[in-house]
Amino acid sequence: MTASINDVAQAVGVSASTVSRALRGRPGVSDEVRDRIAAVAAQLGYTASRSASSLASGRTYTIGVLVPYVGRWFFGTVLDAAEQVFSAAGYDVLLYNLGSPETRKRFFTKLPVRKRVDAVLSLLIPDDEESAALRSLGVPLATTVGGARPGFTVVGIDDRVGTESAVRHLVNLGHRRIGMISGASGPLHWTTPIERRNAYLDVLAEAGIEHDPALEADGDYTVEGGERAMTELLAASRPPTAVFAQSDEMAMGALRALRRHRLKAPDDVSVVGFDDHELADVVGLTTVAQPVAEQGAEAARLLLRRLDEPDAEPPGHVRMPIRLVLRETTAPPRPRGPQ
Repeated sequence: MTASINDVAQAVGVSASTVSRALRGRPGVSDEVRDRIAAVAAQLGYTASRSASSLASGRTYTIGVLVPYVGRWFFGTVLDAAEQVFSAAGYDVLLYNLGSPETRKRFFTKLPVRKRVDAVLSLLIPDDEESAALRSLGVPLATTVGGARPGFTVVGIDDRVGTESAVRHLVNLGHRRIGMISGASGPLHWTTPIERRNAYLDVLAEAGIEHDPALEADGDYTVEGGERAMTELLAASRPPTAVFAQSDEMAMGALRALRRHRLKAPDDVSVVGFDDHELADVVGLTTVAQPVAEQGAEAARLLLRRLDEPDAEPPGHVRMPIRLVLRETTAPPRPRGPQ
């Protein structure tokens, strides 16, 4: 006969509800008891019934995740970390890739997640109308992008502080011709490029450096875009001696462009990125490190906590730590180079 939850509870000497909480990853169960329950359940061949749990709790045990670009490193890393947390707690993920304006409009018009998910993790930035639509679902909402917004728990970083540390590093090295590769053509309503550009301009002004529009180029937050942007900057009448790229992928593209022009970083042009991509250390890239995977995991944990403690006051904005990582792509400008 198939073992029941009561069989596991009796064998361990706890209540059936304790067995349920332990196997679902819920709080209120010590690690020792949780491990003992898992071992006994495996020994007896007990598997929790998703349909029975759903009927008893009214939950779907599914989390909706909205992504603008599922194939890009940042979003993929956040998604993978969040999915691991959800999976460990017994939840499935219902993924919506909303990269095009058409699919995005169709999603928010029909809201196919209604009554199908217990919570939503949005990795895109909804406008006011889209935010209202998500709030109408009546489920916990979280995001890892953009600033604070009503009804959402936001797990993110301070883009301005990170950018300021990167650009000040270049200023302190003695650079005066500091270019920037931005991501102006990023996802819809994305505020990150704006925040980072404003911080870049503020540091230049603080250092008494006149802003030169010819030293800005759009890199589309991709390696290929970063390469095109750096090529454009190198073609300026007075090219930069240093470049801040708003993402490591664009910075890697910039390094590739330098190699193709038989230039080196930092001998000819210093380059600093943002993210601490998994390949940043491989190419020796100086960058602003942000905990990308940890943001996804923390957002997932906070959503699950909201489900377990619906009456608790949810956190509005959780700031994750960032730091400047110095590697081999930045150095003082060469005296004979343009300043």
